[in-house]
Amino acid sequence: MNLKKIFLICSCFFVAGQLKGQDKDAAFVADPHRPQIHFSPKQHWVNDPNGMVYYNNTYHLFFQYYPSGTTWGPMHWGHAESKDLIHWKELPIALYPDSLGYIFSGSAVVDSNNTTGFGKNGKTPLVAIFTHHDPVGEKAGKENFQNQSLAYSLDEGSTWTKYTGNPVLKNPGIRDFRDPKVMWYAPQKKWVMTLATKDHITFYSAPDLKTWKKESEFGLKTGAHGGVWECPDLFPLKLNGKTYWVLVVNLNPGGPNGGSATQYFVGGFNGKTFTPIDTATRWLDYGPDEYAGITWSNTGSRKIFLGWMSNWLYANQVPTVKWRNAMTVPRELSLKQVKGKLLLTSVPVSELNNISLNTRSRKNLLVKKVTDITALAGNATGQYLLKMNTASLTDYAITISNNLGEELIAGYDKKANQYYIDRTKAGKDDFQKDFNGRFVAPRLATANGSDLTLVIDAASVELFADKGLTVMTAIYFPNKPFDHISIKSNGGLRITRLKLSALRTIWNK
Repeated sequence: MNLKKIFLICSCFFVAGQLKGQDKDAAFVADPHRPQIHFSPKQHWVNDPNGMVYYNNTYHLFFQYYPSGTTWGPMHWGHAESKDLIHWKELPIALYPDSLGYIFSGSAVVDSNNTTGFGKNGKTPLVAIFTHHDPVGEKAGKENFQNQSLAYSLDEGSTWTKYTGNPVLKNPGIRDFRDPKVMWYAPQKKWVMTLATKDHITFYSAPDLKTWKKESEFGLKTGAHGGVWECPDLFPLKLNGKTYWVLVVNLNPGGPNGGSATQYFVGGFNGKTFTPIDTATRWLDYGPDEYAGITWSNTGSRKIFLGWMSNWLYANQVPTVKWRNAMTVPRELSLKQVKGKLLLTSVPVSELNNISLNTRSRKNLLVKKVTDITALAGNATGQYLLKMNTASLTDYAITISNNLGEELIAGYDKKANQYYIDRTKAGKDDFQKDFNGRFVAPRLATANGSDLTLVIDAASVELFADKGLTVMTAIYFPNKPFDHISIKSNGGLRITRLKLSALRTIWNK
């Protein structure tokens, strides 16, 4: 039996099991450590978000998926969709491995002008551009085992047909040659592909998504180079009426707090070459657990980012049983100028507010030593949205905890001028030596006052400080749900406004 038939039989078997459990939301909600406000598949392994495209009022999320286990295996494209970026419906697998290899990361676009010719009978094609990873060639020691291929859908993403001319971009002999992120560059009426090529980026262009030519390279001696460059993204953002281009590059390893992370550059792009304004290394998320993040295509001027909420240091070992790993909350990106530098900001999408059970607030709250704010949430759901504003800054620590003495701490260290997340006492950590730790990020804002947002789930926290200038993400695994929230400040912290909302689970509306 050939490789293709084996994959089809195995994949179909596990998809049937997956779909059979789609309606078991009660068990899903009760699953220990299961994210309740973040997307994760019902079961099995997930890593990079892929093919994120918005079409006909629907957000499509494809993702690296192994339907036969809870550790990394032969990659498929899983599929989920949403109308609001918060509630997700998991769908049948979109793309299966075949004779050309596994289906690695990539992107998807709306081919409105039918440049590919895939559109029929007035139907607009959605086109996926992905990396075919040939495990046979890799095992044989070849360098060209990763190539770029196409698939298309004429029913808004429900079913997909692989292009018979695959691969459309063949590997010139670069071992890491993957993760195509494609966009339409209107000024020159062409598609532009941003591709990760080992330790830098290579740009290609094509009029039809099929006939690609190399345009330029970027980053060989720029940015962080602690590991392989992966999952890039290139997109425009406006600030004060001027258009800038942002190049996102994921890196593994070499992140600021160890392992994998996401860096970015701001500059200009002329359809051929990306030119950074400066060559400083900057991080989109300083925490240990955001990686492979990219943005949705076809969303107009709104740029919405999503990352994989884990780290390759321990992603295969985290202590979950039926499923492994999840996505961050979707985040809206924008630019801000600070001390003459253009910085990328990231905040939770406003749609997150729609799952608030209630919102209670306090004004002019003076924190001396420890102040318990648990009751502000009203309902102890285990998922919370905390927002805090201060007129000035001193040391503080926000602690979420349980009665076992386990705690997760997020706070600010004035002397170091750093935000931090401390999970040294947050529960299970014996599955991998690098998991335990206290992680830090610089405060980039210059104002005296500050604002902080924490998105707290069953086993994760996302910190957004100073309107998203500093962002951190961390996962943890308490032995009992955290149901207590307090703020500590020995120096005395005056909070001008504090808002705390309990959040509904997204799995049983």
